[in-house]
Amino acid sequence: MEIQALLITFREVLEALLIVGIITTYLKRVNQKQYTKYVWLGAGLAVLASFGAAMLFQVVFTGFAAMGSEMYLKIGIMLVSTVLLTQMVFWMASHARDLKGNMEGKMSKFITTGNVVGMVIHSFLVVLREGIETVFFFAAITGGNIGAAMQGWGAITGGIIAAVVSYFFFKGTMRIPLSTFFKLTGAFIILISAGLLVQAISMMQDLNIIGSVIPHVYDLTWFLPEHPIDYSHYLRDHGTAPLLSGDIGIFLKALFGYSSMPSIEEVLAYIGYFVAILLLTSSKNTPVKAKKEEAAKSAKLLKPQAK
Repeated sequence: MEIQALLITFREVLEALLIVGIITTYLKRVNQKQYTKYVWLGAGLAVLASFGAAMLFQVVFTGFAAMGSEMYLKIGIMLVSTVLLTQMVFWMASHARDLKGNMEGKMSKFITTGNVVGMVIHSFLVVLREGIETVFFFAAITGGNIGAAMQGWGAITGGIIAAVVSYFFFKGTMRIPLSTFFKLTGAFIILISAGLLVQAISMMQDLNIIGSVIPHVYDLTWFLPEHPIDYSHYLRDHGTAPLLSGDIGIFLKALFGYSSMPSIEEVLAYIGYFVAILLLTSSKNTPVKAKKEEAAKSAKLLKPQAK
């Protein structure tokens, strides 16, 4: 859980800080520093609103637990989080290059019209989006115990690393292209998303919401059990210990959705998810390549005319 919390917090906090940093840097560059306080005001209000959303979410989850329906809520949260995580990765990958231009363009309009309220609302919504996503993802990886994720070392460390990275980025000492940076972090987020999807399917099968054609495609308990209990049970039943500890298995299960005895539906969902990601990635890259080729052809045609 802590590694998941670290990656998610790092990603979300970094996105928020980069956007706010781009806005404040632009205001300083155009000698409009007096508006910076309004940007930070909106960001601060968004952080408070995010904490409020976390507490509200916890109250709702507690209510479902009292009714004995928390498992159904957990499944719903995992499925929605899978969609949100995937969408988040693709959105940032496609907007990383023009993110700076878009933010500066919006702030230029606010400055021209003197729209202070617009600045506050804009920064509020930008940061609130990241905050609400973080709350939702924490609920997914902890099974509803958002407070445990927020107080753990993973979330705190992720926030600190994000702050340090954004600081060095705006100081000019870190010159990693944003698109490349978010692609690397996005790869880990995609693995977490796939794990949540598989865990949701496993829980639905445990509750008999969906059935299974082949309940156990293979059994790797002898090699890597997914829980310390499975480790001790295997040792008790076979007289020999599995090769790797159940603590490693529970870590991989939490991070990537590992299962020592997956159903055919879990295997197909896991493979199908990455196939879908590959198809979406290739379909988005095709128009970009086509545009580059057209631009190159146009440049070649114009060269003789220029001479």
